[in-house]
Amino acid sequence: MRVISNSALKRFAELHPSAEMPLQGWRRVIEKNDFENWAELKSAFNSVDKVSELFVFNIGGNKYRLVTYIRFEKQIVYVKAVMDHGEYDKGLWKK
Repeated sequence: MRVISNSALKRFAELHPSAEMPLQGWRRVIEKNDFENWAELKSAFNSVDKVSELFVFNIGGNKYRLVTYIRFEKQIVYVKAVMDHGEYDKGLWKK
């Protein structure tokens, strides 16, 4: 799969240095695999949740949230938001 865009992950990691390794680890797993559907994604990332059309990943031992939109048929993952729990709980990412 292809991640659009890694720069969003890097920008977040600049503000939260402890997020860099887990975010880049997530990216490497995504990019080395072809997930055909939600079930395959869930088997690789047990903590991922589906919220409407979005996929929410727990990152860094549940310290951060990564919200994505995934086009399985095109093998593309779009990064919608990266945030800490406080930001996630506000729910602005749902808009």
